[in-house]
Amino acid sequence: MGMFKSGLLGLALAALAAGTGLAADKVIIGNEGTYPPFSMITPEGKLIGVEPELAEEMCKRMKVTCEFAIMDFKALIPSLLQGKVDVVGSQVTPTPERKEKALFGIPVVYNPDTYVVRKGKTYEFTPAGLKGVRIGVQRGSAMATFITSQYGDAPVVSLYDNPDQIKLDLLAGRIDMTYGAKLNWTAELIDKPEGKDFELAGGDNWSGDTSIAPEQRGSSWIVRKGEDELIAKMDAALKSMLDDCTFTQIRKKYLSVAIVAAEAACVAKEG
Repeated sequence: MGMFKSGLLGLALAALAAGTGLAADKVIIGNEGTYPPFSMITPEGKLIGVEPELAEEMCKRMKVTCEFAIMDFKALIPSLLQGKVDVVGSQVTPTPERKEKALFGIPVVYNPDTYVVRKGKTYEFTPAGLKGVRIGVQRGSAMATFITSQYGDAPVVSLYDNPDQIKLDLLAGRIDMTYGAKLNWTAELIDKPEGKDFELAGGDNWSGDTSIAPEQRGSSWIVRKGEDELIAKMDAALKSMLDDCTFTQIRKKYLSVAIVAAEAACVAKEG
């Protein structure tokens, strides 16, 4: 399967659980399905990855029926605001603009952003240093906003619907670099044979709300404003998963490193 294998748009997968703890008997979770190892679709059409499996366990603990709706990342927040989904279950970086529109749950991952460049190329990450440099970023992402706000129109920015498209153009030399999630690009390009000519650059960066203290930063799942009961039940379920190490057990299927600070106790137990 490719790095960010394209999803089946509109695919729905049920994660059933007995009873209902909310007024609604079904919660629709939006997920992009093209963000391995956090979400991806198998050739058989099954949604897998860290986030879908965490969401399925969360729904069981909430005693609700959950269904996944798959769409491009750029459509997730609009679909939430339009009432087409109840939860965005793909990691969303908190920005001031997004926090005005939605309620953020506890962080499910701290996934710093970084640059991916071809080995042997040295860049100064300033407007002057990136003048004319071709940068590929995901459409609708906090990373795209960060690049524009940091460098203005100095670089040549190309927007893509999903990281798989970015990877293809990066390998083909149609763009010079990308700026995106470190865990994803490390696992799905840098650590693979096809990534032998590429490396990370520019250190770890945070594209979200800079007023958030560094130790509290991370990306979350979100719900509409006013859905306080839903987000509270989601947070309670996720916290219980962190406490009993189920969160860590699920994460370890796909990633060898902890993705939130709250995993520390479980990691320590493993010694």
